[in-house]
Amino acid sequence: MANLTESEIEKLFSGAPQYFARSEGHYTGAPHPSVAFPWDEALEIRDLTDHTQIEDKAWGSITAWPHITRDVNPDRSASQRASEEKRRAHFYPRCRERPNMLSMFGLEKGSLGYQAALELGVADSLQEEQWGFESLAARPHAVAEQRQKMLTSKDGLRSVDETVIMEQLIKNGKRYTEKHLRERRLTSELYNELFLHLLHPPTKVLDHRDPYSLAVQIMALVKILATPNVWIDFSHVEWRIRLGQLLWSVPGVSEGVDFSQDRPAEAAADFQEERYWLLLQILLACELLVRLDAITEGEELGTESIRPAEVHRFEKEANKTVKWSLILARVWLENIEIVKSEPAEPAAAEEKPSGWLATLTKRMSLSRDHDSHHSRPPTYEIRGKHIQRQIRGLTHFAKRLRWPGIESHASQISQNCHAVAEGIPINTSLLDPSLSDSHHALHHRHSNNSQSQSKHIRARRRKIAANLQEGGWLSKSYLSGMILPGEALCHFLMATLLENDPEARSKLGIIAILSGGLIYSGKSFWSTSCVVGRVLAAGKGAVECMGWISSDVIPQGRADGWVDIAAEELQEDKLQIDKKARLWAKQTIERESHVLGNARSDPAGVLPADFVIPTENVYRDKLPPVIDIRLTKLTLHPATNAVSTTSIERYGIAPTGTDQAQEFQTYAASITFEVTDLDSGDRAKHTFSLSKDIYFVTAHPCVPSQHVRIMKSPSSPTIRQVDLDGTGNPAGRTASVVGHPLHKYYTYTVFHLSELLVKRDASLDELLASYSSATHRPTITPVPASDAAKVLVIDCITNFQPQPQEHEIPLSPVVSRSDSGSTIPTPLNAGVETSSSEPSGSNFASVLESASQKMHSETRRRQFGSDMEVLARAICAEKGWNALISRRRRGCLACAIREAGALGWKVIIRVD
Repeated sequence: MANLTESEIEKLFSGAPQYFARSEGHYTGAPHPSVAFPWDEALEIRDLTDHTQIEDKAWGSITAWPHITRDVNPDRSASQRASEEKRRAHFYPRCRERPNMLSMFGLEKGSLGYQAALELGVADSLQEEQWGFESLAARPHAVAEQRQKMLTSKDGLRSVDETVIMEQLIKNGKRYTEKHLRERRLTSELYNELFLHLLHPPTKVLDHRDPYSLAVQIMALVKILATPNVWIDFSHVEWRIRLGQLLWSVPGVSEGVDFSQDRPAEAAADFQEERYWLLLQILLACELLVRLDAITEGEELGTESIRPAEVHRFEKEANKTVKWSLILARVWLENIEIVKSEPAEPAAAEEKPSGWLATLTKRMSLSRDHDSHHSRPPTYEIRGKHIQRQIRGLTHFAKRLRWPGIESHASQISQNCHAVAEGIPINTSLLDPSLSDSHHALHHRHSNNSQSQSKHIRARRRKIAANLQEGGWLSKSYLSGMILPGEALCHFLMATLLENDPEARSKLGIIAILSGGLIYSGKSFWSTSCVVGRVLAAGKGAVECMGWISSDVIPQGRADGWVDIAAEELQEDKLQIDKKARLWAKQTIERESHVLGNARSDPAGVLPADFVIPTENVYRDKLPPVIDIRLTKLTLHPATNAVSTTSIERYGIAPTGTDQAQEFQTYAASITFEVTDLDSGDRAKHTFSLSKDIYFVTAHPCVPSQHVRIMKSPSSPTIRQVDLDGTGNPAGRTASVVGHPLHKYYTYTVFHLSELLVKRDASLDELLASYSSATHRPTITPVPASDAAKVLVIDCITNFQPQPQEHEIPLSPVVSRSDSGSTIPTPLNAGVETSSSEPSGSNFASVLESASQKMHSETRRRQFGSDMEVLARAICAEKGWNALISRRRRGCLACAIREAGALGWKVIIRVD
């Protein structure tokens, strides 16, 4: 038997994804997981993904990763098109949200992608909290002390007037849209602005070649923004959500911001001071970003240069706070504009602020109390640049989820959103930053309130509840586009929809459990943070959009309203967080998913007989019965103490003794199915508790190799399973098998879904222990001496009564040609079923482009779904099995087994 050469191995595994975890560089945190096709150059292979594409420009801020957004309903003005055409080089910090939100929405509804699954163990939600928000006076003493020190130091911040902040923000907004200025005058101008108005100049020369260079200015700004205990650290999920509340709430007025009842004046001052420091942080971050963009663009144009030592110093000193401040600045410059206007003559009797400061087009009067003989200062309006885009995105979200009455209510919801964004502006005063008295008082208050009231939660995904208000800060956060990367956008979308749909808010109440579910008008809607949503997503007619699932399955006996679901996090998941997360085991991930298995260290000794083509329907004795599965009911009942729960993070809900602040009712969920054996006619009911907080991952798509003929050898049992001549009758089989080979290192055992129902009391270890080498195809080379299989494959393909698909769409054949001229089925990203015949007169590129235009990715997702798939997921939710979902003809079983090895998971659900 001849060994396989390196060239033959590369051809054999053409189109097979390989799984990696590699560091992006120094000071970048945990490694970055990735999937690649290192032996393929064809774009139709390299561009395969296991997640959906962002489908609306209004949702683009959900991630800090560079991405292309598919705008389903493009409606761009001439000015918008012109600005897009003038895109220039931008600086991107090596800092992004974790988990990667591009990978949070797998091709299978209710699932994740490979990257997100590994990053859950190092998620941003696991970060230690900075300081509490609900009572700002409880900030650590070090915060007031450090801010005082910075403002009194001669190499720190100057005392900056609020008018200066707003004028500089206006100037930076204009610079951001201008083309690169190559004149050296710009550098001097930026230097003077920075060190005459915002910062004290450096006390020593930092660059003898050019003391006024952009690099000198950049490092000065980095030093200020990296100072601990001064700025808000947006690497914490808490503050990414609170950003809008800090910008647009009025302390103590109707929006639920909690302040001590016995000291409202001091509490309001604390709140206003935090707003002042936030705007100052935004300004400094914008100053830094404008300079980094200038250097980046200059490097590309050949007009600027920066030394490697300066790059290394920047990466070392720019901590997470700095990099997230840069992300904040980018979001601000892309979405916010400030309009200056001269004040009108004072009215005879000015109205007092009503507390409805939370309009998006908010006018911020930056004056202090002046005597009547002094002139009134100008006012400034903070406006969202893309209000119509955001409203269009909200309507798109509602229609995708089939929100009840959206067709008739869409115009009303749009009008309400416009009223929020364009209502009568309310004037307010920011805190006077004269630091002598106010900071002394603050220092005293902090010393008397050293106990932080923030709750410390160590959960990979938080449980979120919010107080909905008409025109509230949640709506303003979304409509302004002022949204930082992460799952906050998913919460803002649902909250904005509810805040602007009066009928829904009247039926559901003002308290929204945004990490749970709601029943409304004959449908149920579930956050993908909730295990019930992830299970029901596999059903007929279920739809997923931006972290929310809609389903026709309604909990039995439940009226309209919100529900919080209790689910227990898996013990192994609790242990694999932060430095113990599997993502840090870079070599283990690659070793346990390598195409050559344990032979990767000796590729010269790889034999054709070391491989098999795995299949799900391996039954030697008899085929399983033909069964029909029907979901009969979903039941909710009060959770017992046996089910562990996570505290709910409340936004805009005062934690006092009022009814609103009482603990939310938490429920345990169970789901019941009727299973019919069509051979014998026997019927049985099975109920499963959805008690474990498990996850599902879409197995990455692959393309069958075009070079399987190299395996043709009389001594290779693999080739007997492969249809080489296209007749559909390979040796010893009655149907063709298309897929990649699997090395004998990866042992697996197959259980039909009906057999799992019989053995539902068996543990995963017991099921894996039933492994026998006979379930693999026999090989000439010895199989590993193992007492248990590495992976359990749940067969959800063989002998199931087909169920009608509610959203079936005719699919065009998409194929590619091999070198020999035979046709090879090629799956699209969203798992399109493919044909084995090519349309005459077409080539792959044109067919692929046509199919992409005709079939929307989300629409293609909807065609899949059945009660059988819900049952398979329900078993995993009861047993506590994280599982991959491998769909036939989207990806082969061999690649799914290797991906399970990369994730360290042991269960694969194989569906048709």
